[in-house]
Amino acid sequence: MNDDPQWPRASEWLASGGGGFGWRLVVCGVPLSRTSISPSGASETPAAVRRALARFSTYHAGLDVGLEALSVADVGDLQLAALDGEEALAAVDAGLVQLPAADLVVLLGGDNALTRPAMRTLLPDLSRAGLLTLDAHHDVRGFHAGPSNGTPVRGLIQDGLPGTSVVQVGIGDLTNSRVYRAWCDERGIAVVTAVEARREGVGAVVRRELNRLAATCDAVYVDLDVDVVDRAFVPGCPGARPGGLQPHELLEAAVEAGRHAAVRAVDVVEVDATADPTGITVDLAAMCLLSVAAGLVVRP
Repeated sequence: MNDDPQWPRASEWLASGGGGFGWRLVVCGVPLSRTSISPSGASETPAAVRRALARFSTYHAGLDVGLEALSVADVGDLQLAALDGEEALAAVDAGLVQLPAADLVVLLGGDNALTRPAMRTLLPDLSRAGLLTLDAHHDVRGFHAGPSNGTPVRGLIQDGLPGTSVVQVGIGDLTNSRVYRAWCDERGIAVVTAVEARREGVGAVVRRELNRLAATCDAVYVDLDVDVVDRAFVPGCPGARPGGLQPHELLEAAVEAGRHAAVRAVDVVEVDATADPTGITVDLAAMCLLSVAAGLVVRP
């Protein structure tokens, strides 16, 4: 690969720590996969995302900003590969509590089970916190088979997160049960389907809902579940189905998450790098990270 000094690579930015003083952004890999409902190699994804960053520039054309001045600390991956269930989630709690202080934390999954321990550790006062998900699924399954990537929202509400402080954007058709939708409705969870979000504009919906959460919450956590995207674009997402969002719509949401002052943590989850033969899904996950970072650059 020929290096062009006038075409800085995102991989070099992440490795170098960027510019400025203190950490504005902390990046951490959370390679959970043994908590997946279906067999998954999502534990391989954080490393795959870092490799993919070599294919991307640090310049975001839509915002007309570069990432070079954004100070970033990549703290590596939590050691979770051999852990199951509650033991793995407890290890996520223990690992994340040691992260350095920053304006924003981005977690590279791994499966969606990481959202529960990550949010309760990084935003410990759940009674004053908000959660916005980009996800095809409600993630409120029961615990009959233990904690999994289908249970994080139910678990957080059991931990003390008010249902009225949860917004789910991109919920798919034929990807959830009537019982679980009723469970969400009974607890005041706001649901915006993929069809509704597309009609209004995904970026506009996310911006509006973040503003609404910020009016009553001290801090907000954003879950970017890549299986919210149409299956045609994300072969490495086992849970993705036809009819989901377009990749650019997820990236709009990522920018809004990085830009909003109330957002303290973002995760990028549900990509199985071992089931992504062309690398297109991992590339989208990498662009989610970079889009969040670009949004942070222009955060007021």
